[in-house]
Amino acid sequence: MDKKQVQTDNIRLDIFLSQNLEYSRNQLENLIKKGFVSVNNKQILKSGYKLKINDIVSYEIQEAQENTKEKISINDISLDIEVIYEDDDILVINKPSNLTVHDAPSVNEPTLVDWLKSKNYSLSTISGDLRHGIVHRLDKGTSGVMVIAKNNNAHIHLSNQLQDKSMGRYYLAMIDLPLKENIIIEQPIARNPKDRLKMAIVENGRYAKSAFYKIENSTNNKYELICAKLFTGRTHQIRVHLNYLNRHILGDVLYGFKGNLDIFSRVCLHAYILYLYHPVTNKHMSFMAKVPSDMQTLMDTYFSTKDIYDKISKDNIIGYFDFDNKRLFSTR
Repeated sequence: MDKKQVQTDNIRLDIFLSQNLEYSRNQLENLIKKGFVSVNNKQILKSGYKLKINDIVSYEIQEAQENTKEKISINDISLDIEVIYEDDDILVINKPSNLTVHDAPSVNEPTLVDWLKSKNYSLSTISGDLRHGIVHRLDKGTSGVMVIAKNNNAHIHLSNQLQDKSMGRYYLAMIDLPLKENIIIEQPIARNPKDRLKMAIVENGRYAKSAFYKIENSTNNKYELICAKLFTGRTHQIRVHLNYLNRHILGDVLYGFKGNLDIFSRVCLHAYILYLYHPVTNKHMSFMAKVPSDMQTLMDTYFSTKDIYDKISKDNIIGYFDFDNKRLFSTR
């Protein structure tokens, strides 16, 4: 039986579990109803049960997997996925939040790969049956731009670009405390030795480098909209490096966010701009995934709309990280 300690007061049981387990909300509700979840050694059967700080939530992982293994058919649900660009070699999409990219033992719901197959897209096969077309991935809770390889030749070329850093992305994130300055973080990342669901700064971990640029403080000066550029591609890299700075993405309970999840119900991280060289023509291309409506609502609520959308134009975002222009970034 696995256990997790609650760090946020008055959070619903199903929301707490969704932040800590790779299951859909419906599946978690079923686990609770079937008695696989306890709080302080007392079985709880209501999804809306409100937790308190320091409560201990216990759950049966193996039994949960055995009882929820049957995946919902992709044809039985509605996935609204925007196609940004498509040709014979690549497909560029705007992945919604709360969608897992590919199948895994703990995944019991339709994935992005399932959706791609259901639409009969031609997909590369190099990465195996579970990852057809997948060159790179986004965390389940992260929305934004992804490129899909439609054939093996495209897959090889795009994978090489990931290795030589000629392909990359810029991210938008809303955080719970403004940064003191624009900053570059170079800290190694590995699996958290105390929590298998998380990554952490670990002395002998893999090299990781991120740059964060301050875009605008919220009108109440509590939050900040920032942009991030990755020089490496470690799991949860942005989230881990922000946590190192004692900052947390709004909604990211796994890495320490303690705010109101009724307002910030998703991880406010969005892969905004993708740049690459076309695998056949070698033409340099860039694609922008529009900010999803839930994040737009938060931006309109907490930030001045007078010029924020100009500040996040494609040209401005790219210009923020023009290091040849000697824009100042501190380093840690």
